[in-house]
Amino acid sequence: MGAARGVYFPNLNGLRFVAALAVIVHHSEQLKAMFGLPSVWGRSPSVFILGELGVVLFFVLSGFLITYLLLEEERRGVIQVGRFYLRRALRIWPLYYLIVGLSLFVLPRVLFFTWPGYGIEVVQSDLGTKTVLYATLFANVVMANLGVVPYASQTWSIGTEEQFYLIWPLLMKHVRNKLALMLGVIVVYLLGSFLLSPAIIGVGPWQSWVGAFYDTFNIDCMAIGGLAAVILHRKLRPLAFLLDSRTFYATLALTLTLVATGWSIPQLSFEAYAVLFAILVVNLAANPRIGWSLELAPVHYLGKISYGLYMLHPLAIVIAIRLLAWMGVGSNLAFYPLCLSVAIGLAAASYRFLESPFLRQKDRFANIVSGERARDAKFEVNELNEEREGVKPLLD
Repeated sequence: MGAARGVYFPNLNGLRFVAALAVIVHHSEQLKAMFGLPSVWGRSPSVFILGELGVVLFFVLSGFLITYLLLEEERRGVIQVGRFYLRRALRIWPLYYLIVGLSLFVLPRVLFFTWPGYGIEVVQSDLGTKTVLYATLFANVVMANLGVVPYASQTWSIGTEEQFYLIWPLLMKHVRNKLALMLGVIVVYLLGSFLLSPAIIGVGPWQSWVGAFYDTFNIDCMAIGGLAAVILHRKLRPLAFLLDSRTFYATLALTLTLVATGWSIPQLSFEAYAVLFAILVVNLAANPRIGWSLELAPVHYLGKISYGLYMLHPLAIVIAIRLLAWMGVGSNLAFYPLCLSVAIGLAAASYRFLESPFLRQKDRFANIVSGERARDAKFEVNELNEEREGVKPLLD
């Protein structure tokens, strides 16, 4: 293969932190209302959709990065599916299974962490089914059909991503026309969503379980991110339009306006926002003319630990609520600094002591050097520079 080469896109860790922060704000207001504290939950449309949009942004980022890396792996040889699965397991499973175990068997027994209306009898109802579904990475089925499990409900999106990871390298390896693959996945998913609607197949136990699962299996959002990756990697004709500064800033302004107003449309909100996010992602990743950066060291670090922020933030929220109640303080001026400090502390500890040892093992199975290793190492050929230089002629 010659000299080592790395793939690193700037700003995307910063976007991961933005996505995690959106989910934290959403759940903070939700849990404050549940605990009887002043909250804008139910009164702010933007706060209501922030959590979902944070997850959609995570999905688009995953689709973009995984697809691009698999395209690179294919270009340099062959996609090795088994090694892909090992890398994903080492990245996701340790913290995922820790959170599931704590949520099902430990935290329900600790009064300090108990949510109003979610005592142990609620959390451990259908315990066998919940345990099997969580263990087999169907966390989205638990949330959709068996209700909220405090401290683990956010793992529904991890289940969705793991299901995506299961099938995506196989599709990428065996389908030659990648553009057709991305468009086909989007169309087939939307068609399936229509066919599984109660208006088509009626209402019943089968429709409830399958339809609820399908609504959380948002592979089309990941395929939208993947479509952006294919366009960038292959330098397809739409890339010049996507990387036009006017397109970027118009998309950014539109996205901020829609989020601020809480805009949504039935059935297609995730997809509409996914398209907007994909345009922002490809610009922040590869447009050399973007005049600002999310690569500031604190923001980059918060993005690096964003998986822990996402998985551990419900714990931080409840700790902040309980501590402020004990101190007799109910102000958001105190809540958010305390909540974010606890969340960052927990996520930093998780990254340092739990995740990092597995991440070092993950690197052994990497066919393409990417992420932090690509950013921190010195490569004879840096894929980021190559990518940005490669798009400049399209912008001239």
